Amino acid sequence: MSTAAPPRAGNSILKTLQATEMIDSKPVLPAEIIVAILDYLPVSDLMRFARTSRRMREMVYDDTRWVARLRSMGCWDETEARKRFEDAMKRRRELANRGPAGAGVGAVAAVGQKPPTMSTTLFDASVEEEKRKQAFLQRQQQHMAEVRDGFETLTVTGPQPPRPPLQDPSKDPEALLNVIKSAQSVRGHARHEYGRIYGALAPFYFDLASAKTHTDPIVFQVFRDPERQAQMLANLRRFAESDWAQGWRQREEKLASMTTIFESAVLREFEQGYEFWDVDGRMKKYAGVLSILNGGSASIDLFIHKHPIFADREVLANAMDCVNQAPADHVTLEPSRRFFDVLLRKVNEQSAIIERIFPDPGPVFWAFVDKVREDIIMEYATPLFDETHERSIPSYLKSVSGLFEQTLNFFRILAPPKGAAGHQEAKAKEFALKVFEPHLDLYLQDEQDNFTKNAEQEVGEWEKKLSDQDASFESFYMSSFNNRQADKKDFLTSFKKVVMMPVSVLPTSLSLPGLPIGSPFGSSKLVASSANGNTLQPVASPQPSRPHSPSLPSSASLERTGSPMPGKAAPSDELAAKAALMTSRLEGIKSLFSIEVALSLVHSAKASLGRVAVFIQLGGQAGGEAREQCESIFVALLRILGGRHIKPGFDRAVAHLSQYNPREVSQHEKGGVAPLVTFIELVNVGDLISQMIDVFYEQQLAGPKIADRNDFLDPSVLAKKKFEQMLDESVAAGLNKGIDVLMDEVEYICATAQLPTDYNPAAVALESESAFASTEKPAAGAGGLAHTMSAGLDIGPTPTAQRIRDLVASHTGMLVGSTDKAMLDVFNGEVGLRLFAAVCKHLKRQRISTEGAIKLIADMNLYFEWIRTLKNQDLLAYFKALRELSQIYLIDGKHHAKEMATIIADGDRFGGIFRAEEVYEYAERRADWYQVRRDVERAMYGLECVVM
Repeated sequence: MSTAAPPRAGNSILKTLQATEMIDSKPVLPAEIIVAILDYLPVSDLMRFARTSRRMREMVYDDTRWVARLRSMGCWDETEARKRFEDAMKRRRELANRGPAGAGVGAVAAVGQKPPTMSTTLFDASVEEEKRKQAFLQRQQQHMAEVRDGFETLTVTGPQPPRPPLQDPSKDPEALLNVIKSAQSVRGHARHEYGRIYGALAPFYFDLASAKTHTDPIVFQVFRDPERQAQMLANLRRFAESDWAQGWRQREEKLASMTTIFESAVLREFEQGYEFWDVDGRMKKYAGVLSILNGGSASIDLFIHKHPIFADREVLANAMDCVNQAPADHVTLEPSRRFFDVLLRKVNEQSAIIERIFPDPGPVFWAFVDKVREDIIMEYATPLFDETHERSIPSYLKSVSGLFEQTLNFFRILAPPKGAAGHQEAKAKEFALKVFEPHLDLYLQDEQDNFTKNAEQEVGEWEKKLSDQDASFESFYMSSFNNRQADKKDFLTSFKKVVMMPVSVLPTSLSLPGLPIGSPFGSSKLVASSANGNTLQPVASPQPSRPHSPSLPSSASLERTGSPMPGKAAPSDELAAKAALMTSRLEGIKSLFSIEVALSLVHSAKASLGRVAVFIQLGGQAGGEAREQCESIFVALLRILGGRHIKPGFDRAVAHLSQYNPREVSQHEKGGVAPLVTFIELVNVGDLISQMIDVFYEQQLAGPKIADRNDFLDPSVLAKKKFEQMLDESVAAGLNKGIDVLMDEVEYICATAQLPTDYNPAAVALESESAFASTEKPAAGAGGLAHTMSAGLDIGPTPTAQRIRDLVASHTGMLVGSTDKAMLDVFNGEVGLRLFAAVCKHLKRQRISTEGAIKLIADMNLYFEWIRTLKNQDLLAYFKALRELSQIYLIDGKHHAKEMATIIADGDRFGGIFRAEEVYEYAERRADWYQVRRDVERAMYGLECVVM
């Protein structure tokens, strides 16, 4: 803006103003800064600012500005505003869709047709515009006295019906009390809603801020009863949240101080009613006043902290009764049960009283219960836990878990006031966690440590028992022979010392007849006689020999020492003693690990896991830690049971099996090999333990959702798979050694039970002829020969083959049902192959005649039919070839040498199992081989020439 020169004297000021030229009319501050400044202006200044220009009015009337003020007071609901807006848009779309239909009706009426009877004009834009203009002119003509700070008093324009103006507070105070509750959330009308609230509450607010004493504010003069005074103070406190103008802090502090004075006066009235226990009178009345004012936290705190239940002797029980009324190092939870019963009755009584006093009894009741939890339950539980932890860890574990269940059940079965039971389960878990959270980490660790310690101790006692038993058996069987070795050593040492002694030290009176005095033989004779129990001993011997010869301990000494085999005497032969010791060890295979020990460990794990599992109900971090601890207990169970008990038992069983020698065993039962039978019994025990672990896992972990069986990374799943793998590997190693034992037994039976005459009956005739020539009674010899020849007519399998078949079949049948099918197939296949090798080895030791070939073929058919039951086609091919091989012994070598050579050279006949060279070796076992050898080899040579 530029200005002309100063006016001269006599010139008018108007000429100077006329000479002024406006150069720039833009505001100095940007609009963004002006908008930010408007947020901190008082409402009256905002209205004055809006009158300056149209642009400033748009800034002031911006709906978002007043929405922010309503939201600060909690009077704006965005969901409601959105719904109203969507409903309005929907109505507009419906009206727009009906517009063309209305126009069509008018056209039809214009041409003289009868319009539809239900046609009605719903909206006329011109009429509505005219109504809007008239309403605006009427508002402009209203007197300024009806306007307060730029707001129309309690009037709202818009789609809602107009509200009546606010009356005099002394005549209609309810409208002032409910002005905030009746606020609506309508987009585009936020300024009008705030204007209503401002017009109703601003006079009281600014009057209270300027009051000097608590008797000056008009709020206490307009509203006489405490309920309405509390309601208006609560409204003013919410209204103060929208006061952003300068000096808002001082006004809020003044409002807070007045509210505090009012609250203190009401609280004194409530306390007086509390002292007289005027539940339905002053307590109920003033608790409602305080609830309206600020939620009633002061009355709630007073009611809880001065409650007589916290000094009730009937409730304050002694936790040490759980220890004093139980045996030593034990705990009983019966006193704690009675304690919670009494406490439950008392708290439920207070629940009904709280419901009578407070308008919203739910929060009051749970705050009261929380105080009971802190001052009564924790004071009861903590000393009990400390005492039991010092006395006995098992008692501590039982008390923590048992008391937790009682505490959680106490919170669950409380009877809260109406409307407060919806969150009871969550509250019960929250309060129970607060009680036991300080003890939870220590308890979980002690639970696992206690289980691990007891399990390892039980397994250690079992191992010591086995070790002592083995030592007692070895001492029983071998002590006599060990003593003999010691006696022999002592005797030889004494003999050497006597022989090497000087002759002069021997007394002359000790000479024996026929020997010179001092002869070393005389000395040796003397020592020998002394060793045999005589009283003569060399005087100068530094270490006298034993007073008697080595001998078996008497029966009296055995009774004194305690024999491990009652009713049995120790073997008198060292070889028999070793065999008996080996037999006892092999018989003890099935007791190398115990199903009773496994069952005890499982029960102990179940008890520990059951105590820990109750804490999973807490959820959150505490529940997760309890879940992990349950899995840790299961992992520890498998580690101790598998690594410390089952696997060492299988290892010892395999070691005992490797020491088995069938030639050292005097009795061979037809039912099977004794050590292998006992080992299979051990496998069955292991299978039972494995099934027991499966049941335990399903019932205690997978069923209650403690562990996820489908999660391959779950620690319990990994431990279970590792345990099963260990069991399978141990069984496989034992069965592998068991196959060796079984085949040793088969070879032993073949070597001892197979008679030479089984496959070569001609040997019977030769032996009978020799016996007949050497005897004096030929009639008897002839009869024996006739009997032997008649016995040769039997064409069935030999007893040896039947015994072998029964032996092998019984052992393979023992594993059915105790091992999985894959392992069983591998075992049967290996047994079949090893049996094939043993039979082939046995055939190479026999002499087989043409007559004995019938028995041989019967034996091979017996083996073939048993192999067929195993349903293994690869294995069946071996015994089919063996059956074909037995045919070469049935051929008459003198007349059919060429046919024999053809069979030997035919590799396809045996399915590739036997080569021609191997068949030739078996053909050499014919009894008449040396008679037919030349013809067979000549025939084979001819066949080779033909092939070439």
